[in-house]
Amino acid sequence: MIFFVWLSDWIIPIIMLGIVIYGLLKNVNVYEAFIEGAADGLKVTVDILPTLIGLMMAVGMLRSSGGLDGISRLISPLFSWSNFPDEVVPIALMRTFSSSAATGLILDTFKTYGPDSFIGRLVSIMFGCTETIFYTLSVYFMSVKIKNSRYTLAGALLATLIGIIASYYLALWIFGI
Repeated sequence: MIFFVWLSDWIIPIIMLGIVIYGLLKNVNVYEAFIEGAADGLKVTVDILPTLIGLMMAVGMLRSSGGLDGISRLISPLFSWSNFPDEVVPIALMRTFSSSAATGLILDTFKTYGPDSFIGRLVSIMFGCTETIFYTLSVYFMSVKIKNSRYTLAGALLATLIGIIASYYLALWIFGI
């Protein structure tokens, strides 16, 4: 266990040092390459900024208008045959759009039910088993100018659904109700 603590403290500095040493061995001006990469990263940030602003505005409107609660009430009966908690549905929905908004909902859940409750543990596991699909697709596809996403959205939604189901059964298996 001590080895893993040591490794977690030193893994990033070791990787950075390894990159610098590798660049020097290959006769690459590491500093210039870093500056060039940083400039390219800044250009990408400027290019995707309108998409990010639009997505964040849409998430804020959905959350503050009560639309998220309405959608959650519509979807909740689909889970009534299982013991899946209705309180988790808004978090599962929001997680597909925004990690920060989902984190806010999770913190509200922790305040209401506690982090050691079944619901608190479930949302914690679910947060690690799912991804912000629409944010990720918009940012990455916009940055590399992909116009045709083909089956990406369907595959990502299916993977998120499987992640939600897996997190529920993991929480049941590990913690019980």
